[in-house]
Amino acid sequence: MPQRADAVRNHEQILAAAEQLFGECEPHTVTMDRIARAAGVGRATLYRRFPDPAAVAAALLDEHHQALAGQLAYGPPPLGPGAAPAERLAAFYTAATALLERHLPLALGAGPGPAWLRGETYGHWRAHVRALLAEAGAEDPDTGADILLGPLSPELYRHQRHTLGFPPERIAAALGRLARRVLPEGGIG
Repeated sequence: MPQRADAVRNHEQILAAAEQLFGECEPHTVTMDRIARAAGVGRATLYRRFPDPAAVAAALLDEHHQALAGQLAYGPPPLGPGAAPAERLAAFYTAATALLERHLPLALGAGPGPAWLRGETYGHWRAHVRALLAEAGAEDPDTGADILLGPLSPELYRHQRHTLGFPPERIAAALGRLARRVLPEGGIG
């Protein structure tokens, strides 16, 4: 059933306002009240769509993730199909760090730890890395996928970028080396 035009407009206003707030403020300071005011909608309208600020941030992050998901599934190698698993994993790390670099406030706003792990973006990333491990013949791709995604946690990425001052290229290069060491010709044991 198609949405009413005003509902679509409200949804777009909410996401645009939230994206601006998450970009300007510390993620933990963004409240539903602030989002509603910035979007010019009532709190009830906002709560009909989202239970909390983390859900708004997760929806925004998932929208930004869709382009990456398309590249993983249909893009040219090495990010897309057709390259060796280690090269695809290295390319994924580069793309994922670029996404975190552009949208770190949203990733942090989507919630720490368990909230990030339950999110749609992490779920897609996990399925992709698990498939690469399985293709490479890894003994246990289920646990390996989470281990290999650990370095992409938003909190760790923020620490490396903003506390330690590592440039994104350095982080991506280190993760690429990890991918090639873990999957040189096969999978992790």
